[in-house]
Amino acid sequence: MNQKDIVFDGHNDLLLRLWLAGDHGGNGFLQSTRVNGSDGHLDLKSTKEGNFSGGFFAIFSPSPGEILSTDKADTSKAKVAAEDMISIAKKMEQSNPSDFSIVLNSKEIEESLSEEKIACILHFEGAEMIEEDLSNLNHFYDLGIRSIGPVWSRTNVFGHGVPFGFPGSPDQGPGLSKAGKNLIRECNNLGILIDLSHLNEAGFWDVEKISSKPLIATHSNVHQLCPTPRNLTDNQLAAIKDRDGIVGLNFATGFLRKDGKKDTNTKQELIEHLEYLLNTLGEDKVALGSDFDGAIIPDFIANCAGLPKLTELMRENGFEDELIKKICSENWLKFLRKNF
Repeated sequence: MNQKDIVFDGHNDLLLRLWLAGDHGGNGFLQSTRVNGSDGHLDLKSTKEGNFSGGFFAIFSPSPGEILSTDKADTSKAKVAAEDMISIAKKMEQSNPSDFSIVLNSKEIEESLSEEKIACILHFEGAEMIEEDLSNLNHFYDLGIRSIGPVWSRTNVFGHGVPFGFPGSPDQGPGLSKAGKNLIRECNNLGILIDLSHLNEAGFWDVEKISSKPLIATHSNVHQLCPTPRNLTDNQLAAIKDRDGIVGLNFATGFLRKDGKKDTNTKQELIEHLEYLLNTLGEDKVALGSDFDGAIIPDFIANCAGLPKLTELMRENGFEDELIKKICSENWLKFLRKNF
């Protein structure tokens, strides 16, 4: 695999899609077969076609009712769901070790890349499965969790997530709870990355004060260009830059468009957000965070196999090869070499 062509991605929801479909062996991914009547965005065939080399694989416990319900999630059910999704990832690794590898540190990422495997960083999107006293955090660390977003877009014992309403500010609700602040400190101690995507602004600033590590938003865009609460304000972007952090561009059309519509006929907006992030953060702190299998994405990309169409769009808009390489893989990989 040509290093300049690979993509390392900040966020996908493959494990959730497989779990919801009852595909506990990950066969839909490994064999590139339809899962519950859906092709999804990620399977082994499309990753090879799109030069997808790995990234953060989210583990998310849905609230009761509809899949995107923002009601509180039950901790006991969240623990079961989390264990199930970790098990799916481990079975995928066991049944196809030449193609898929769960990685625990940057050395293992490099080994995975050199062997042309998909490097999987296990990530909790919302910490509902973690007890308020953090008594099972080490258990999940031992199972391979190396990245945590304290909240999804709902409230839990650790903090408050932003709603999906449009338009809106991320400055909604109070900051982290005492348990949330303890979670940040303990993740720092264990070497678990903290993801700021979905966290409200007060919580963001609490992490900025408490955490000793660089600030990360794995799959978020620019609030100035698309005023959804899920996107980052200029002040938040400035803080991420000051703390030597990184932002992954989210492909979700509702987080790209000025009108907030989930219209798949969306293309140039990706470039507008990339250019804004580059101008604000610099070319070493901008990456990708696709939200594959978790969002409505532009038609021209369609799925993981369409990633070369995104790099082609960048070239059409004057992005040099070296900058494209940084955005697509090198910035994440450089960040992880230093911090993971």
